[in-house]
Amino acid sequence: MPRIICVAGARPNYMKIKPVMDALERRGAEVLLVHTGQHYDPAMNDVFFADLGIRPPDRFLGVGSGSHAEQTGRVMTAFEPLLTEVSPDLVVVVGDINSTLACALVTAKAGPLLAHVEAGLRSRDWSMPEEVNRVATDRVSDYLLAPSPDAVENLRAEGYREDQIHLVGNVMIDTLLAGLERARASDVLERSGLTRGGYGLVTLHRPANVDDPGVLAGLLKALGEIAGRCPLVLPVHPRAAGRLAELGVPGGVRLVPPAGYLDFLALQDAARVVLTDSGGVQEETTALGVPCVTLRDNTERPITVEQGTNVLAGRDPARIVSIVNKVLDAPPAPRRPELWDGRASDRIAEVLLRSGTAGTRPRPTDRPGPTGPEFPI
Repeated sequence: MPRIICVAGARPNYMKIKPVMDALERRGAEVLLVHTGQHYDPAMNDVFFADLGIRPPDRFLGVGSGSHAEQTGRVMTAFEPLLTEVSPDLVVVVGDINSTLACALVTAKAGPLLAHVEAGLRSRDWSMPEEVNRVATDRVSDYLLAPSPDAVENLRAEGYREDQIHLVGNVMIDTLLAGLERARASDVLERSGLTRGGYGLVTLHRPANVDDPGVLAGLLKALGEIAGRCPLVLPVHPRAAGRLAELGVPGGVRLVPPAGYLDFLALQDAARVVLTDSGGVQEETTALGVPCVTLRDNTERPITVEQGTNVLAGRDPARIVSIVNKVLDAPPAPRRPELWDGRASDRIAEVLLRSGTAGTRPRPTDRPGPTGPEFPI
């Protein structure tokens, strides 16, 4: 029976790791859930664990917040002795947060095989810390589990071997489809005084959007104009709360507390339009068939634009207002990409356990050098 560590560090990880854990355990693997505590607020995290049916973590590292260097270093320092103690055959990391990179680096040096779920996503924006985390994590991984064809092409262009790259689909959609009926049964609309199709939903948390007062003020100006046509609801992310309080929120934009997974899914599902800077929300709205306008200059999930309901608007207030008006006038037709079918986690488990046990798969004699002409150095 292979022993596998699955790592989560923040809310975006939970929806990705839960179906992978379930699929591995159904096939007989011994799975240990390690929560790094990179983001841990019981009011925000415990409800996600309850909504998703995730068991309490087997190990909680409690690293907390800090600068990128401090946080990454604390995760590495806490994870290294745990890895020595547990001696897993395989470590699975998901996404692109600091915990993802920190645990990947420790694992690559310690010896167990390493699998990266959501490998190959690229924004090509090196001002995003997440882009550095993605590229570096892929570089030291043995299994590159890609969610979409564009991610596969990125990995091929960067020189990775074909036997490392596996197109498995989007695990976020596994969780979404599993919880959708429960979400639709939620009374969050009634509690919030909202009606289906009668509001727009906004999420803001990216440092580039909320840490610069000038950028945030421009976004709020745009939201104020849009709210004159479509009332907006904004669940307040802790990162944005202080800035929003300082700048003030325009009329027609209602601030509400952060929602649990099922309630937030229900809010997305019933929205007329969603405005966001979140990668996960771009995927969820595409799966739900809800129009999405992304308040960023780039996206690491271009499939949501090419085969989904997402429109990239940038951060210019006039452009955002113009694009949202067009979307409200003529919403994009719902489309769902191939392999967004609720079975990505099964495909991941099949790849990782194909040899019978993860621990018996030969490690490559040397990890691949990214030699492709498109590798962004």
